Amino acid sequence: MTNWYAVVVGFVVMTVVGVVGLAIPGLGQLTAGLVGGFVAGYMAAGSAGRGAWHGLVAGSLGGIAVALIFGFAVAVLGTAGLGPFGPLLGGGVLVVGVAITLVMGLESALAGAVGAWVAEE
Repeated sequence: MTNWYAVVVGFVVMTVVGVVGLAIPGLGQLTAGLVGGFVAGYMAAGSAGRGAWHGLVAGSLGGIAVALIFGFAVAVLGTAGLGPFGPLLGGGVLVVGVAITLVMGLESALAGAVGAWVAEE
């Protein structure tokens, strides 16, 4: 059963670290995914598979949020006449969004497995 409290806390941590990562060089979105997934897995505890699941769900939610913001930014910039960003991506805004979600979900799942393993120790 999914511990939604652990998932939401992991997502919030991921969001906060991601926002801070925009301002501090060296801390990026990958770090945010790793830290948020670790927190979700650690809070869920149990087996590595359980931690990976919770990290995956938290990371996927974070990836969906980033993909939506990315798609909105591309639409607004294109509508404002600041450039043809949709055609620049080959019309693949959806593909880029899915790739973002996939990468954030997978890295968070790995970190969640490690977090659950650390919690067991």
